[in-house]
Amino acid sequence: KADQVTLQVEHYYTAGPQVQAFATAIGDCAATYGAKINITVVPGDALDAKVLQQSSSKTLPDLLMLDNPDVASFASTGALLPLAPFGITATGFYPGIIAASTYKGKLYSLQPITNTISLFYNVDLLKAAGVTPPTTWSALKRDAKKLTHGNNYGLAFSAKADFEGTWQFLPFMWTAGASEDNIDSPQMASAIQLWVDLFKAKSVSKSALTWSQSDVNDQFIAGKAAMMINGPWQYPALKAVPSLHWAVAPVPTPAAGGVSVSPLGGEGWTLPDTGNTTNEAIAAKVLVCLNSDANQMKIGLAGGVIPTKIKLAKAYVKQAPDMAAFVKQVATARARTGIVGENWPIAATKIYKAFQLALVGGKTAAQAAAIAAAGQ
Repeated sequence: KADQVTLQVEHYYTAGPQVQAFATAIGDCAATYGAKINITVVPGDALDAKVLQQSSSKTLPDLLMLDNPDVASFASTGALLPLAPFGITATGFYPGIIAASTYKGKLYSLQPITNTISLFYNVDLLKAAGVTPPTTWSALKRDAKKLTHGNNYGLAFSAKADFEGTWQFLPFMWTAGASEDNIDSPQMASAIQLWVDLFKAKSVSKSALTWSQSDVNDQFIAGKAAMMINGPWQYPALKAVPSLHWAVAPVPTPAAGGVSVSPLGGEGWTLPDTGNTTNEAIAAKVLVCLNSDANQMKIGLAGGVIPTKIKLAKAYVKQAPDMAAFVKQVATARARTGIVGENWPIAATKIYKAFQLALVGGKTAAQAAAIAAAGQ
């Protein structure tokens, strides 16, 4: 009987307000269909290995949350069910979200909320320097230099040799017109050169080569960076310092009037292939319910994250006005797996190797792009 069904739910949210928001939403949705839920939390860095093990031992959960770049990888293994046979579509979702949820033309996940990265700036420091938030790369270089004094830098970002560094580089790379399936391009070299120029001018601390996004935020809070590239998950820490006056603007573009393109974060909720058709049918209904307008709004407002349905943007910004810049950025943001699918980890590795080769490897931007593209 349906009222005897317990759905196994697996995700990696270990902290933050959206943990409870998701638990409540999933529990309420399951109860609507006479089911209970049992949630297992697996740390994010251990989830991929756990899911692979569960897939081989046929112990996959009924509802599985994955970091959105991982949806294509697991769909390619056959571990996930396509959603169309359950009558599920992603109509009305942002195009980038649909791309992140699709593998080989089939929809495999629904993503209730998302995030991205933009340019944060210290209102007081910019005002004191007579600077307005830069909108072009030339203005960014000029203003970051003007805002740099001794150990206080104009700009901070994470340039680590890992996927976090890639994530932070993507807005510059994509806005330049470079693509992850063609890293050896003049557009890629121009984005790398921008970072090289910022480091050479000492407008960015050398420590950015090892900083995480959390470290970047610490620098910004301490007043040691006038601007930073970061995401809305930093809001709680920023708001905990009332004396810090900050705002958010789009990531600058190569030339005036350009469109800023940033990467889409967030998680896709999927239906693993468990072979239990009763549970799969109920889990599919819960998945749709989790993505209802009401639940997207509740989870979004609770967690400082953005609903993924286009029509909710106005109502969301009305209730969370300080998220306006991110909502605007999401409209043009892109999925990391949109072009290369399950090969995103390979592309992401080449991308961070490319900028690292130029920043610390002594290569020109063009050489760095060529070497990284060749997989060397």
